[in-house]
Amino acid sequence: MKTKTPVLLPSAHKIMEEFGANLKLARQRRRLSAEMVAERAGISRTSLWLAEKGAPTVAMGAYIQILFVLGLEKDLLQVGNDDVLGRKLQDLRLPTRQRASKSKTK
Repeated sequence: MKTKTPVLLPSAHKIMEEFGANLKLARQRRRLSAEMVAERAGISRTSLWLAEKGAPTVAMGAYIQILFVLGLEKDLLQVGNDDVLGRKLQDLRLPTRQRASKSKTK
């Protein structure tokens, strides 16, 4: 059975390519070989190569394993951390307090 390749929007594809390039740069800065990172991450060298190219077919778990080997797994915790748009949307839906009407007692 053939694997379906996910179709990404051009902007998402560009982000994936940049993410893959950043993974490769982080590996090279640490002077780790592709073989060593792949072995430590428990993936094939081909999967690592595809991840470094930003391929959408690579499983999210493989990306996380690579980040863990590089010591960058905590960077995932920053996703959505300072979500300005999300906070604005949340604030728009906050209920506003209304005063109780004055009762007319005689």
